[in-house]
Amino acid sequence: MKLAIAYLSLLVFPLMCSKSSDTTEYATEVLEEAAPAMIDDKVTSGNFEAQTEQKIIKESNLRYETQDLEATYQQIIASVKKNKAYVQSDAEGKDYNSLYRTITVRIPNANFDAFLADVGKGVAYFDRKEISAQDVTAEFIDIEARLKAKKTLEERYLQLLTKATKVSEILEIEKELSVIREEIEAKEGQLKYLQNRVSLSTVTIEFYKKVANADNATISYGTKMWNAIKSGWNGISSFFIGLLYIWPFILILVAVIFIIRKKLKKKNV
Repeated sequence: MKLAIAYLSLLVFPLMCSKSSDTTEYATEVLEEAAPAMIDDKVTSGNFEAQTEQKIIKESNLRYETQDLEATYQQIIASVKKNKAYVQSDAEGKDYNSLYRTITVRIPNANFDAFLADVGKGVAYFDRKEISAQDVTAEFIDIEARLKAKKTLEERYLQLLTKATKVSEILEIEKELSVIREEIEAKEGQLKYLQNRVSLSTVTIEFYKKVANADNATISYGTKMWNAIKSGWNGISSFFIGLLYIWPFILILVAVIFIIRKKLKKKNV
């Protein structure tokens, strides 16, 4: 009995060792095959994160009071030149109690904060100061990917066009190419628009100066008398001018009165 058990042990042990060895070798082979792919994925992912620059659209809206419109304007223009920006629009006007000017500036993204600091110098407080930053990185990447796919599709259709022999096939391919080209141009337009808004931030500045309301101005007594004299003279002038307009009727009326009085005198005689 002991001999039988010992014999079975000798047979089973090598088999168990063989299976374990096979499993180990298989696992090692799998890891060796998977390792390069895992490394490539990590390297690719790292390069993607390193190469993908964050796309931020920055905008600001400012409004504040000033005591000297021209001095404030010159300060803004000096800051525009200093930070390599440009004035997109410039408008000025007057409301019921103030003079105001509104300037829209496009400025390189890197100089956005420095420009705001320059403009804010000497401002006691802002009636409105709004600053926003919109991350459009995902949208930018999505448009680029779709644009790349459309260009690849265009190349395939161009290859098909060189191999087409029938007129109907050529016309059909050219029709598809026309649609793809329109889509490519649309995506390129969206990409340029986003790039422009990212590279150049927008700052809108409104500054104003309070002025006295003309309706509330005090009028002196002498001015009132002079205005009354002018109004009276204007009234007399208007009266005589009106008589000149109706002189024929006055002449007829005088003639009628003269005839009536003459007839009445004859009857009395």
